[in-house]
Amino acid sequence: MSEVLGTRHLLGIDDLSAADMELIFRTADGFKEVLSRPIKKVPSLRDITIANLFFENSTRTRISFELAEKRLSADVVNFSSSTSSTKKGETLVDTVNNILSMKVDMVVMRHPDPGACIFLSRHVQARIVNAGDGTHEHPTQALLDAYSIREKLGRVKGVKVAIVGDILHSRVALSNVICLRKLGAEVMLCGPTTLMPRHARELGVLVSHDLNEALRWCDVANMLRIQLERQAGDGLAYFPSLREYSQLFGLDRKRLEAVGKQPVIMHPGPINRGVEITSEVADGGNSIILEQVENGVAVRMAVLFLLAGGMDRTAKG
Repeated sequence: MSEVLGTRHLLGIDDLSAADMELIFRTADGFKEVLSRPIKKVPSLRDITIANLFFENSTRTRISFELAEKRLSADVVNFSSSTSSTKKGETLVDTVNNILSMKVDMVVMRHPDPGACIFLSRHVQARIVNAGDGTHEHPTQALLDAYSIREKLGRVKGVKVAIVGDILHSRVALSNVICLRKLGAEVMLCGPTTLMPRHARELGVLVSHDLNEALRWCDVANMLRIQLERQAGDGLAYFPSLREYSQLFGLDRKRLEAVGKQPVIMHPGPINRGVEITSEVADGGNSIILEQVENGVAVRMAVLFLLAGGMDRTAKG
């Protein structure tokens, strides 16, 4: 393979240069063509074994990765913490080393603790892909979001993107900010004061607590899910009620008509319909939410393919 990423793992967007991201996008373009064929499979990773380790519940991301792996003809091992020995006190390193003893080459991991993937990368030889670590990062989501913007608008550089909602608890928000700014986009974070990180402006973004202002400014509105489960874990009340949140920060057709602008609408999912966004807008003509899901498979295929390209396969059986 002539082109590989300039990193051994994908632990966060900071691992990637703008050139790396453009390489991922070009590679994903090719895989999107593959996914449109009657036979949606290529033999690119047929000698690679990938373990999906999900220590936190996920449906969309796990299925997207698994589909990407199978489309590349990799051997796939799925692991869920709910049925694992971690429930019996086994450590993360013990669990992974046991799996690696089965000659696993790559690990895709989601974990509730920030930095878990970084810790893992220092203890095992396999390539690690972060599928979400706590409230820290979700790099492949940011990549597929940027790819979807590129596909819709023809570019990312110079595009104004508003990320709206529960910024404080969102790993998607941080990864998107880093990714979009590296690619030359302008970013605004919008949400209640209680759901905005104290040092948000230090990320080099604009900050607003007025959704109408954000909509008038942006070309793309990425509406984040309210992370009720993480808020409950904090034991704090971040806003009086979902009804009040929806009135102030929910996106519906009436609000879009009032601001007189029709930005591209995105959402990383799953959607709390009627809270952060109404069905009418989520399913409307300006929405690329379904395209994000489709692009997720192609982008994850590209990431796995390019990371595998840097592996020494001569040591394999």
